[in-house]
Amino acid sequence: MKKLNIIPLILAAIGLIAWKATANDKYTENMQKNINAVYSAKSVEEIQTIVNAFERIGEAEKTKWEPFYYASYGYLMMAVQEKESSKKDAPLDLALKALEKAKAVNPAESEIVALEGFIHMIRVSVDPASRGQQYSGLAMQNFGKALGLNPNNPRALYLMAQMQYGTAQFFGSPTDEACGTLAKAIAAFDNTKPENPLSPAWGKNMALGMKENMCK
Repeated sequence: MKKLNIIPLILAAIGLIAWKATANDKYTENMQKNINAVYSAKSVEEIQTIVNAFERIGEAEKTKWEPFYYASYGYLMMAVQEKESSKKDAPLDLALKALEKAKAVNPAESEIVALEGFIHMIRVSVDPASRGQQYSGLAMQNFGKALGLNPNNPRALYLMAQMQYGTAQFFGSPTDEACGTLAKAIAAFDNTKPENPLSPAWGKNMALGMKENMCK
């Protein structure tokens, strides 16, 4: 019987592993560059350029949820920066569309669910009187689900605190519950370490700003 020379097979396997490691390193490096850029972007035009980059990465990396998550985050920030309420829905629609692609990859990711709630929360701000009941409920459902998936998700806690505060103010109720949730959020920001270099890291300054202005 002819002996099989396994050395070429071993070398091929090693080569494949090395290629995958290099590809992953390039993916991580590219993502980190764009994540830092979207966090520091100052204008809608700048964010749009970065979002386009995330969407290109997402189309190339079919098994990764992060590119479309950050594309969604970028669109959401575009809506936040938009001064005309009537123009906020367009970027919010794009944010939700991008997030659906992230959700298709990892539907049980707490960060994705929390960001979906954030989108609903910003929709409330377009017209609180007519949208409050529908979108506030959807936002709170998402934040509750996100915390069910990860009770220490600081972004979900902070966003829930925002909703609780807004609801309390609307009804003229005490804001103690909201400020208590905010305290948990800040503690979670301080004590939770990112799972990997691409894990979401936004929100702490927002939470500290809320504490300074609303929960002194």
